[in-house]
Amino acid sequence: MTAEPAPAAAPAASVPAASAPAASVPAAAPAASVPAVPDPVVTEPAVEPAAVESEKPIPVVNIANALTTLRVLLVPVFGACLVASDFTNAGWQIAATVVFAIASITDYVDGWIARRRNLVTSFGKVADPIADKALTGTALVLLSAHDVVPWWVTVLILVRELGITALRFIVLRHGVIPASPGGKLKTMLQSIGIGWLLLPLPDPLAEIGLWVIYAAMVVTVVTGIDYVIRAIRLSRSHP
Repeated sequence: MTAEPAPAAAPAASVPAASAPAASVPAAAPAASVPAVPDPVVTEPAVEPAAVESEKPIPVVNIANALTTLRVLLVPVFGACLVASDFTNAGWQIAATVVFAIASITDYVDGWIARRRNLVTSFGKVADPIADKALTGTALVLLSAHDVVPWWVTVLILVRELGITALRFIVLRHGVIPASPGGKLKTMLQSIGIGWLLLPLPDPLAEIGLWVIYAAMVVTVVTGIDYVIRAIRLSRSHP
């Protein structure tokens, strides 16, 4: 008996060669974009018109200094009129009074204009007190020369006025001492008293002007002492 041939072996199962796919690395997230910071806008501070005007140089030739110069020029005119009157000619006395009144008014007006329009200059600071003292001093000396005002009153007032004017220039480097109400009262009383005595008035009325001068003298001395005290304090606080 013939043996049956052995059946052929089944073919080996083929193992797929494909390997497992590599895990994909996720792509890096895009970097967050930083918003651009705009350049700061630099704005210049607004400049007030007044500040711009204050930086401009103040011209020496201005209306305030013109009035001060006019007052200086009126001093010899006033003196000539008063000398010509000899306190016996009513016409010349009235003329001297008018000139004195105009000069005194310019003293108030020039200062007001200088402060109002910012026209304060070095010339004005020097010329204004000189013009005031020249006018007042000329009037008092001539009044005393004609025995209208006692000499001791004139000397006392002039020593105070000249001394305070010199002191004002000395302390100017430390600061400016503003005019006090007493100083303004002193100037007003001096102007009224001198103007009154210049007029051709009878003796009873003329005596009123003399008493006004006495009051002006008292205020002049008191304000002079006050000014010296304030000048000392200013020099100590601003060496």
